[in-house]
Amino acid sequence: MEELNQVTDKMEQNRMETNLEMLKGLSLEDYGRDFLLTWEKSDEEITATILLAEILQELHKRRQSFRVFESGLAVSIFRDKSTRTRYSFASATNALGLTVVDLDEEKSQIAHGETVRETANMISFLTEAIGIRDDMYLGVGHRYMKEISQAVDDGYREGTLAQRPGVINLQCDLDHPTQSMSDLAHLKRYFGSLENLRGKKIAMTWAYSPSYGKPLSVPQGVIGLFTRWGMDVSLAFPPGYDLVPEIVRLAEENATRSGGKFEVTHDMSSAFAEADVVYPKSWAPFRIMEQRTELLRAGDRSGLADLEKECLRMNAEHIDWECNDEKMALTKGGKALYMHCLPADISGVSCERGEVSKEVFERYRINTYHEAGHKPFVIAAMIFLSRLDDPVGKINEIVDPLLSS
Repeated sequence: MEELNQVTDKMEQNRMETNLEMLKGLSLEDYGRDFLLTWEKSDEEITATILLAEILQELHKRRQSFRVFESGLAVSIFRDKSTRTRYSFASATNALGLTVVDLDEEKSQIAHGETVRETANMISFLTEAIGIRDDMYLGVGHRYMKEISQAVDDGYREGTLAQRPGVINLQCDLDHPTQSMSDLAHLKRYFGSLENLRGKKIAMTWAYSPSYGKPLSVPQGVIGLFTRWGMDVSLAFPPGYDLVPEIVRLAEENATRSGGKFEVTHDMSSAFAEADVVYPKSWAPFRIMEQRTELLRAGDRSGLADLEKECLRMNAEHIDWECNDEKMALTKGGKALYMHCLPADISGVSCERGEVSKEVFERYRINTYHEAGHKPFVIAAMIFLSRLDDPVGKINEIVDPLLSS
């Protein structure tokens, strides 16, 4: 056992050294102060984030500090419920040396009409990072994050702020970059490298859920990112469960550029056929989410209740869209990797019928936990790269003594 541990330690050290050398060769001059959408970042910037996340993860395993801030705040703004992302942001920023403060909008002056511009500046005096989750209403979340970003830009330019904090998208209506980047890190580890993803088939499919109004940002994040790595991406959903059209077009363009494939199908079994990876996840129809936003703005509670009933009725027509042993048998060798952002709707466990059978989920449960376990380090890497003037030099300074020992 001791010899096995020594071999494992050597492999991890070699990976850390390789990642550091690769990181040094990447262009990061235009990384920017924010991380809002993966498609706003270059392939090199995405790669750098994944490589650095892996380095930070290995440092954590070795109980080596990667604290780079002596003081400062990390402000989180959650407009939706969260477990994994909330605690990932808190643990990531704490590991970097920041104190986490959760902005409760009901207890702030926002409840009394304080503007976004004013709030953004008031929470940013000694703040290094602002993490925002605003994912429930189309046309709202990303726009709000852009408002915060512009406000801190103005505050820094005008001299109100001595430092300009970075804004990190913890999930919006368009994208969930901390999730899709964690998924990408998981696939890199599973298949050995980003290069090995080329030609691998992933089925990003809708799946039945007994609940209403799940955001579109997870499937959109997956198709918007994985098509950049030459993967064969099959997006499957029942008729009427479309995603935002602009992001579907983006996925098509990415696949063309990368030499991969992208298809849209209304057959879950077809998407699963010979897939290397499956990602069955429920989401609300694009049309429903558009109507929901309009009804919310109008304060139409009766209309919202009727819309929920309509959505649940639509879902119930597709109860057979479940990831089970029968569908998994269609995948490559019957052993595709199952992925999920969690929490999954597990048939016979968390609900009567759901996204995935309890047998399939239990087989892959530990894998999904490892998938989630990349997120704190992805978030830390985003902040590290966006806030430090010489992030590669700093991580080299942290890692070099370990490689030399």
